[in-house]
Amino acid sequence: MWPWGVCYGLHGAVAQEALRTAVDKVVEKLREGKKLSTEDIFLLYLGTIVNELGGIRGEITRLEQRIDATNQRIDALAESLNKRIDTVAESLSRRIDETNRRIDALSARIDDVQKTLLEIQRLLVELLKAGRA
Repeated sequence: MWPWGVCYGLHGAVAQEALRTAVDKVVEKLREGKKLSTEDIFLLYLGTIVNELGGIRGEITRLEQRIDATNQRIDALAESLNKRIDTVAESLSRRIDETNRRIDALSARIDDVQKTLLEIQRLLVELLKAGRA
């Protein structure tokens, strides 16, 4: 009859059932039009509070489930993003390595050209010396 929240342990269940029975008796007094005592009013108030707490517990459970679902989505997104970042990092690393290889090859070619130019310069100097002699 009263949709109260879950009670924890045997004592909680007994206390909840006792309160439910007491509130049901007070409600019956109200239906009969009898005057309520201070204790009766207190029991109705306490029953309302316990009922609201049950609703709040249900709402908390629902929110916890939503938070868990949101956390799972965040974890999945983070994992997906990390994989994408790793893929991009690997791709960039390969491109950088290829660029470095090309730079090394160009550097070797430049060194060869410099050696050739130095050899040509040496030969020209020898030709000039031989022509003057």
